Amino acid sequence: MAYKDLQHFISDLDKRGELKRIEAEVSSNLEITEITDRISKEYGPALLFENVTNSKYPVLINAMGTYERMSLSLGAETLDEIGNEIAKYLNLSNYLSIKKLFKSIPMLLRLLYVFPLKKFGKGACQEVIEHNVDLDTLPVLKCWPQDAERFFTLPLVFTKEHNSNHQNVGMYRMQVLDKTSTGMHWHKHKDGTNIYRGYIKSNKKMPISVALGCDPAITYAATAPLPKEIDEMMLAGWLRKKNVKMVKSITNDIYVPADAEIVLEGYVDPSEDLVLEGPFGDHTGYYSLADYYPRFHVTCITHKKNAIFPTTIVGKPPMEDCYMAKATERIFLPMLKMQIPEMIDLNLPLEGVFHNCAIISVRNTYPGCARKVMNSVWGMGQMMYTKLIIIVDETVNVQNPIEVRDAILNNISGEERMFFSEGPLDALDHSSNLPLYGCRLGIDATTNDKNKTDKTSTYKFLSVKKERPWQAKEAIEEHLKNSEDRFVAAFDHDVDINNISFVMWKLFNNVDASRDMVFYEDKIGVDATKKWKEEGLTRGWPDDINMSDDIIERVDRRWNEYGFN
Repeated sequence: MAYKDLQHFISDLDKRGELKRIEAEVSSNLEITEITDRISKEYGPALLFENVTNSKYPVLINAMGTYERMSLSLGAETLDEIGNEIAKYLNLSNYLSIKKLFKSIPMLLRLLYVFPLKKFGKGACQEVIEHNVDLDTLPVLKCWPQDAERFFTLPLVFTKEHNSNHQNVGMYRMQVLDKTSTGMHWHKHKDGTNIYRGYIKSNKKMPISVALGCDPAITYAATAPLPKEIDEMMLAGWLRKKNVKMVKSITNDIYVPADAEIVLEGYVDPSEDLVLEGPFGDHTGYYSLADYYPRFHVTCITHKKNAIFPTTIVGKPPMEDCYMAKATERIFLPMLKMQIPEMIDLNLPLEGVFHNCAIISVRNTYPGCARKVMNSVWGMGQMMYTKLIIIVDETVNVQNPIEVRDAILNNISGEERMFFSEGPLDALDHSSNLPLYGCRLGIDATTNDKNKTDKTSTYKFLSVKKERPWQAKEAIEEHLKNSEDRFVAAFDHDVDINNISFVMWKLFNNVDASRDMVFYEDKIGVDATKKWKEEGLTRGWPDDINMSDDIIERVDRRWNEYGFN
């Protein structure tokens, strides 16, 4: 089903019992975050806050915060359904005879929807035009206590190259700096940065329009890892089975979705000094550190008369952004399998926060297959940032953590089946000694006669109250020498080692394999504690994201008032 706009999607969620309307007055300063965090951790409904302090706009959040709603937002019953449809396009045998080609006509006709349509005149997103810009009128969230300011967290940032009309859209957080400007947080490896460099060379202002609140298929498409040459609106049109209608912005030549709720128009001036942006409670579950980024000047705001403000929060998984990542996993899997024919299935676990862990099952039909797949994955686009790749046999269900655990316990013995690869890391990775670069680890947990062990493999989690450098590694070494456990991981004393999901999140986030692995005979240890500068770090270690006690108390006290039992 193609949703006309965000409000059409909201109406459908309401009918399905997937939406909770909150009439009580709430604050965009931390309170909405605490409410939403609790609901998202319980796999609860989308939330529509209808009465936000000092704003006329209702706030929608957690709209795609379950597998079911994520699938629904893209017009499917399941995310695999979309991936299977893409696989049909990639299967060349469907076009090798007149009969098969005839059967494929409905599938091929769907491709007509990929072309965005430029409308003349104004769109619904331009029913109200405000040249007297005041970003304080928008209910932009301050998400977490240590955030530098309020952040737009679900913006669709439309840009175009300085020497062409080719547009790009990406999702980059935007910190409110004052009433008329924000930061523009695009990482060095993002398309937005590459386009920005072109304006630096030409010494021209860079026009930008930011759409807030589109049909969810359009919103998702802005996050998809597409090649630079492919317009994200083409993917959106294919997903929704309906062309995306675009209109020209009021004050620049950027085209935006006609049915967006709100649009911010403006520019970045490359001749200006960069501005300090952050810290921000990020999707890793840690605060990303402050850094310098361009200033986005907002010169015009347009919106619907009854606009709804969309937002999301990120932090310790699971949260709404996790399901957007899982959509990417399932939708793009057929293309990965086409390029890596040995691949059977892929799981990017929620605890791996997009780029920290990939579990892959393969047809292990020749020596070195697992390592070949690892290298192929590290050579593909944004997957080059994957810190941990675990390869298992095709008989192992990668979606079942118990089966994956058993494959590792039974098939790994010492360092031999591990592959260390120095290379680029995501900008948000905090555990490597250097920013943007560190050690990636591949684990070959496939079965062969050489690595099959008859030993009963056991593992242990250690809780360490760290008072000096390397204390955790010392504890690991001592335990490996004096116990039968073959796998040991150490965590800080404030980590609940009985909470497996939390432990896995720490393990995937806090480890640089070249520094934090311990090997003793055929046993393996991992130091997942917070690292000190004396242990090799050249930068600060960020804090975990946690809500302040006063906001927790307020939400506890008002819980029934919000309409929750």
